[in-house]
Amino acid sequence: MRRGFQVCACLALVLSSPPAWAADASGKDRLGRVVSDAALTDYRGASVSMADVKEKPIVVLAFLGTECPLAKLAVTKLNLLAKDFEPRGVVVLGINSNRQDSLADLAAQAKKQDVAFRLWKDAGNKLADAVGAVRTPEVVVLDQQRAIRYVGRIDDQDGIGYRRETANRQDLKAAIEELLAGKPVSVATTEVEGCFIGKVREAKRGAEVTYSKQVAPILQNRCMNCHRQGQVAPFAMTSYDEVVGWAETIAEVVQDNRMPPWHANPDHGKFANARNLPDHEKRVLLEWVQAGAPEGDRIDLPPVRSFTDGWQLPREPDLIVNMRDKPFNVPASGTVRYQYFSVDPKLTEDKWVTAAEIQPGERSVVHHVLVFAKTDAELRKFDGEGAFLAAYVPGFLPQQYPTGMAKLVPAGAKLIFQVHYTPNGRAMKDVSRIGLLFADEESITHAVITSEARKSGGLIIPPNANNSRHEANSPKSPVDVQLLNLMPHMHVRGKSFRYELQTADGRKETVLDVPRYDFNWQTSYQLAEPMLVPAASSMHVVAHYDNSENNLNNPNPKATVRWGEQTWNEMLIGYFDVAIPREAFDASRKTAAGTKPKAPGTNLPPALLKQIVEQLEQLDVNKDGILTASEVPARLMPIFKRLDVDGDEKLTVEEVQKAIEKKQ
Repeated sequence: MRRGFQVCACLALVLSSPPAWAADASGKDRLGRVVSDAALTDYRGASVSMADVKEKPIVVLAFLGTECPLAKLAVTKLNLLAKDFEPRGVVVLGINSNRQDSLADLAAQAKKQDVAFRLWKDAGNKLADAVGAVRTPEVVVLDQQRAIRYVGRIDDQDGIGYRRETANRQDLKAAIEELLAGKPVSVATTEVEGCFIGKVREAKRGAEVTYSKQVAPILQNRCMNCHRQGQVAPFAMTSYDEVVGWAETIAEVVQDNRMPPWHANPDHGKFANARNLPDHEKRVLLEWVQAGAPEGDRIDLPPVRSFTDGWQLPREPDLIVNMRDKPFNVPASGTVRYQYFSVDPKLTEDKWVTAAEIQPGERSVVHHVLVFAKTDAELRKFDGEGAFLAAYVPGFLPQQYPTGMAKLVPAGAKLIFQVHYTPNGRAMKDVSRIGLLFADEESITHAVITSEARKSGGLIIPPNANNSRHEANSPKSPVDVQLLNLMPHMHVRGKSFRYELQTADGRKETVLDVPRYDFNWQTSYQLAEPMLVPAASSMHVVAHYDNSENNLNNPNPKATVRWGEQTWNEMLIGYFDVAIPREAFDASRKTAAGTKPKAPGTNLPPALLKQIVEQLEQLDVNKDGILTASEVPARLMPIFKRLDVDGDEKLTVEEVQKAIEKKQ
């Protein structure tokens, strides 16, 4: 799903004519073209050619790359297709035409991904040009006469910014089956999403914009934090040879405003971690690609920029906590439910956290991690969360709170890791961890807490709704506080999110507007300066959801969507950090600690009963009003068993009420 953006007049001039890399023939124009032989090399360095498979009735050319995320996912699918169709005379050839991918890169890919088909190198992209291939993973199907009969994608499951649980149509498989049956291909062309093939192109002589002089500094400042060895981005940008093969892809993501990822409306708020690319820098990158990506004189290169590897905190963590002792196995493909891991850090005294950083064990498959600190009392709740401690998403930098401000982790608290995994075509193992920096209690003048505006039980999104509006309010602050950051959270149907600060005198101010919410980049928007929020203020949030077929992320437009933890459910949470004066924070803790429990046998307060009802509704998948053991996540099963007094593996609201009152 490509999203455009408005550009200044000078940038529009650069794009007024079709870019050079988009001049390849369309799929329909290529149908029927007969492909002649081409000299290629296998990943071991041996010479190969199309003549090696001349006896095969059908040849599938799958154009791949070693680092393109969608091409990696394609390998798993091609492995299955090769296994299924090889006995019927179909051969699958993986073709790598990228100038930036070496034979060593292909060999590593063949080993890491257990490639079950032939993997060949197309040096100089001659075969790619012969068949008009533009992207990875693009497939071209040839018949016995080596005429092109199908051009396009493997299926419609994965694309730019979306991934369906299953494919709606197996395009490549259908084309092969029809050809084997002697029929014409019913859907002979489909659109391909993915990375541009890094083709060898002639650079313009005397170009004003070169990599060495103008492009390298931009990439250093805007991209290399993620695009370097060992980081989350799929390829490095630390040298010309690494970058030049990705030039067309860089131009596309810049033109579409996909990279660098930043989604805040510039009309509201100033943020310390803003990473939007200025128009003049966009213009430089696009002019460079239009000129054929010239290197220029290396004497113009900026000094090499050094980055801190390992922990990005100001110093080594005072405490490091792994999510579990042994790795979690992430499959090569499919959908992985949210995983929850509870860890006891064995804190015997209260700790004040001034900074926290979450490090994924295997960045390529970790979509996001949230960590909560929960006391034993909070563990008895159904919501699976407690005091929000820290978050990780790709590109996220750890936040250090201003001097004198910190989050409290009470003695005896457990750390709950919520981890969302996204398979990338290769089975992986992950042990994510968190590092914490502590401060002396005497130095803390403000306690930082994560508040939220949340809508749960009443969140109902109708089928096929393309702009379903929902709102929520946070509790009013009893004292003056300082607003530090904001982090909207929805799932794949999320469309937009807005925070509005409402003061006691009726004033309303938009402090963050995210007009195009992106589930893949769940940013914490850190204010450039703390914002004073007067007492009796609250945060009002407005969220819109797209549950229509136009949302390519949508797993099922026909479903009525309710609150739930998994990505096919939805959430509406407007997290935000505030700093509370220490005296007010300490007083509230004393009040909470001194609250007496209700006498045995008394009815639960209406507010608490309402909360129980909402939490049961969230877990009740089939919405029959009865919570069964099969509907309860594993992490909540101990609670379920304690409340299931009669042992029939079913819970109703009345049964929960009786169980709680019995324990009071």
